[in-house]
Amino acid sequence: MVADHRFGYTETARGHLATLFYPMQYIANFPVKAGQWLSTNLSSRVHLISANEKLKEENLLLRVLLQKYQDLETENERLRGLLGSSQKANERVLVAEVLSVDLDPFTRKMLINKGHKHGVFEGQPVIDAHGIMGQVLHVNPFSSIIILITDPSHAVPVQVVRTGLRTVAVGMGAVNRLDLLYLPNASGIEEGDVLVTSGLGGQFPPGYPIGKIAAINPDIGRSYAQVHAIPMALLERNREVLLIWQTEKKKTEEVNTE
Repeated sequence: MVADHRFGYTETARGHLATLFYPMQYIANFPVKAGQWLSTNLSSRVHLISANEKLKEENLLLRVLLQKYQDLETENERLRGLLGSSQKANERVLVAEVLSVDLDPFTRKMLINKGHKHGVFEGQPVIDAHGIMGQVLHVNPFSSIIILITDPSHAVPVQVVRTGLRTVAVGMGAVNRLDLLYLPNASGIEEGDVLVTSGLGGQFPPGYPIGKIAAINPDIGRSYAQVHAIPMALLERNREVLLIWQTEKKKTEEVNTE
């Protein structure tokens, strides 16, 4: 031992013995190493799966929130459009929310969340940011029924902006169609002509957009042509509508009351 300690006579033998026994040490230590490796990899896999599921949930939540933000942005644009329409009207206005649309295929009506308690009255004009939608048909304490200009029982006096020609636009029950009555075959109107309320009858204030001429079919066997128009208002696609009070009508009522 002293000779080996001082002169290292057995160092070579120890090296050979260590080399000889290394496979046995590796085999003995393999289960521990394998367990540590499996534990580390399994833990990482579980962590990755958990993180992936969490990211999927967060992604889904963010997509839902994005859809809501887009809906809010669209709603804000609609409300700004209504505000702009009310400023042009220069009359008393009230924004109402559409609660439901009548599913009867032969009528065009909708329910709004404003009624007697809000000053709504029968025959009151209803508009959106693009033009006339219709008028109030029935009034309840907290809701009202609107009849749209496309309803078969609805008619509104209109005027062609380009020519000044007056006629009547009636609903046909279709979602997006109006028919113009009593227009001669040689009336001079053209496709694309804009229609506005004429103010005749006192039901609607003059100058509000109604629609555009979409088709003109002269009828040789009759004195009047078949003329179709497309409403400018979005009608059954609106979530909010605008109720208007005609200033002149209000003043007239006040004078009659006095």
